[in-house]
Amino acid sequence: MTMEAFGEESFPQEPWEHRSWDVEPGWLSPEDLTRTRGHVPILYVEAVPVRVDPDGRVVSVGLLLRGSATTGQIARTLVSGRVLHGERIRDALMRHLEKDLGPTAFPALPQTITPVTVAEYFPWPGERLHDPRQHAVALAYVVPVTGECQPRQDALEITWFTPEEAASEVVCGELEGGRGSLLRQLLHHVGVL
Repeated sequence: MTMEAFGEESFPQEPWEHRSWDVEPGWLSPEDLTRTRGHVPILYVEAVPVRVDPDGRVVSVGLLLRGSATTGQIARTLVSGRVLHGERIRDALMRHLEKDLGPTAFPALPQTITPVTVAEYFPWPGERLHDPRQHAVALAYVVPVTGECQPRQDALEITWFTPEEAASEVVCGELEGGRGSLLRQLLHHVGVL
């Protein structure tokens, strides 16, 4: 039996079926990403890796050190990245945790993947959360990790702070785009502030 028997020829072809992809499926080319960032919000996941004691209390907060995509400077940041077209949120979160922390970090995601908060970044100066490249919406999580964290790709290192150190003016001031206020919000949610 041929596809014509199912009426396949009567459906118009989707525009992406004829496109030759020069990039990984689900990703936009750099040109398409720049154009898209100027027109629609981009979905991200962000996570604060933490270590917990046997009672489940947060005892350490991990912050990455990496080169900034917006300034080119070295800055502290959270685990962060875009969600691919067609990718589940859980899969995107696990992919970025592994990409930034290494395959032996062993993150413990909850059964339901409800974020602690939704962070919204705007390209205009003066906003609490700011990303000059785009309007971005990030689902933000606190994720316990139990294994060895070995930063990879563009993450240079991970530094573990006590919750009080992580929430300090000095450390929060090193986080780009207002992420210091997001970090404090996430730490407040887990009861350490």
